Amino acid sequence: MNHTVLIAAIGLLSTTTVFAQTVSAPLIVVEDRGGDSALPYYQSLNPQPDQATPPAPMPALRAGNAADAEAAMLPVRSKQLSPGEVQRRVIRAPGLTALFLIGDDERSRAWLRQRQAALRELQAVGLVVNVESMAALTALRRLAPGLILSPASGDDLAQRLGLRHYPVLITSTGVDQ
Repeated sequence: MNHTVLIAAIGLLSTTTVFAQTVSAPLIVVEDRGGDSALPYYQSLNPQPDQATPPAPMPALRAGNAADAEAAMLPVRSKQLSPGEVQRRVIRAPGLTALFLIGDDERSRAWLRQRQAALRELQAVGLVVNVESMAALTALRRLAPGLILSPASGDDLAQRLGLRHYPVLITSTGVDQ
C-alpha cells in the first residue's frame, strides 16, 4: 500500500514539475509573415491618453433608484410573441426556475388573476414581454401582489422554446397555459 502511494506521489511531483516548466517557458514565434501593422486599428480606440489634448469630460452619472432604471427599459415589445393559445407540452429543463410570460393585455390580466396563487406556490418569476409604460407595469403588479414581474423581451426565449403566444407558464418539466 505504501509503495503505491509513493509511486503516485512521485508521478504527481514529476507531472507538476513538467507543468510548471511549460507554463513559465517563454513563447516562441513560429512564423511571422509580416504584413501591415494593426496599429491604425488600435489608435482609433485611443488606448493611451494623448498628452496634447485634454481628456474629454465624462458625463455625470445619474444616481437613480431601481424604478428609474426599470422605467428606462420601457417600452418592451416582443415581436415574436402575442396573446393567444398555447398548447401544453413536456420539456426537460432540469434546474429551471419556474417562470411565466405575460403582457399588458386583457387575456394576460385574466390569466394572472386566475393563477396567481399557483404561481406564488411555485415561486415563479414573471416576465412582462409586452408593456408600454411604467403605469401599465404597476397596474399588472397590483393584480398579483407577492409575485415578481419584470419587463423583458421574450423573443430569445420564444425562439428557444418555440413559443408564439402568451400568457404561458414554463417549468422544468413543461410549457402550459
